[in-house]
Amino acid sequence: MLKKQTVWLLTMLSLMIVLSVYYIISPSSEDLAYIDDGQANSEETTSTGTEESESNDAEVNNITNLGKDELFTTIRMEILDDRSMKKDRLTDIVASASANTDEKEQAMKDIDVLEDLTTKESILEEQIIGATEYQDVLVRSDGQKVHVHVKADQLSETEVVNIMQMVRDEFGEITAEVNFQPTGE
Repeated sequence: MLKKQTVWLLTMLSLMIVLSVYYIISPSSEDLAYIDDGQANSEETTSTGTEESESNDAEVNNITNLGKDELFTTIRMEILDDRSMKKDRLTDIVASASANTDEKEQAMKDIDVLEDLTTKESILEEQIIGATEYQDVLVRSDGQKVHVHVKADQLSETEVVNIMQMVRDEFGEITAEVNFQPTGE
């Protein structure tokens, strides 16, 4: 029978091989990078929060048109893959005979948080697309900040504030960053 360390090592090596092959055969890896060249399209706006005079910064940055329609889909897939791997690890903890009750409860809570986060992001994407005429919207949350990427030629301050309000309605009081990617039409 193989030891746990040996299985772990083999798993990591196989993962490295798969990722290396994927990196080598995938089309240009430059399509996945955001480039902020700091040109005139970059704005920074501040909106007022609740009565406590809280303020959240919203940055509107021009995301260079890389990968066109594939960019948002690729990022969504990477986020879903990452969360799926985290969920699998947490599920393993829940199913583990060696984990104690507290560890299992914490793993279940973490799974619920991941699922809740994914649901909120999807709902917010649908709300923004439904309320506006944007071609595509990508919402990502890292727990401390919500990043909203909109496929539009430009965003006015009013549109940014409206998107930030939608983020606040869905996620609560959290910092929101709104970016746009030109449609290229």
